[in-house]
Amino acid sequence: MEFLNQYLQRSQEIIGDRTREEVRYDKEVLRWLRKGKKIQKAIERANKKYPKEALEVNDRTINDVAAHYEYLLSMKIL
Repeated sequence: MEFLNQYLQRSQEIIGDRTREEVRYDKEVLRWLRKGKKIQKAIERANKKYPKEALEVNDRTINDVAAHYEYLLSMKIL
């Protein structure tokens, strides 16, 4: 049981508190990633659908953003 609590706590630290709109945005990014799109294209599509939640990524931040979404994909959180 301790392992599960640690896992849930760590997941919360990584994901953080998300509004309903932010969760929808994340799900849209993940949907495109599951379809085989690259992270930049998935973000572009999600930005178009949810412009208020749009992420601005560049060459310096794309790897961190990609790692965040890879984590979400691997943990099947959303």
